Amino acid sequence: MSAWILVIGEEEAQGELERIYHIIKEKRGSLSNVMKAQSLDPESIRLHMDLYLHLMFGKSTLTRLEREMIAVVVSYLNNCGYCVIHHKEALLHHSKNRELLGNLEKGAFENVSPTARAMLEYAVKLTEHPENMLKADAEKLRIAGFSDESILRINLITSYFNFVNRIVSGLGVELEERRARVYKY
Repeated sequence: MSAWILVIGEEEAQGELERIYHIIKEKRGSLSNVMKAQSLDPESIRLHMDLYLHLMFGKSTLTRLEREMIAVVVSYLNNCGYCVIHHKEALLHHSKNRELLGNLEKGAFENVSPTARAMLEYAVKLTEHPENMLKADAEKLRIAGFSDESILRINLITSYFNFVNRIVSGLGVELEERRARVYKY
């Protein structure tokens, strides 16, 4: 695993870090490099994984496909190839529509439903111009059919991926080999 800081690998992990690595592999199937990059602060890994699992797999009015669409779009906008690859693989698990994926990777929303377009446009604006967010942006989501609970989840997922994209980019986290990316979706 390569990053710009010291990373404690699975073989060297001991104590709490070893336990956290084991739990993540049980829950997710594999241990991603973005988690390993936080190895000097095991508690941050645990908290990060709890937030990820809650937002992406927890009970929600958003489908798993919608959540992965946000992940791909935000990561694309932030030029985070690592996260784009991870989440396009997850997106393809939930939809075999490669045209949809190709469009999302380019920031094009022509072939998505008006509801999905509203969700993604909100994610784009929050990612690119957070200082310009207005009450009207939430209202557009309501008009598109989203509840306040869904609006909160869209906001949290968008914000989460902006956070993770910056961990990856700021620490030089490299993508795992394909054979190491075996996740439970």
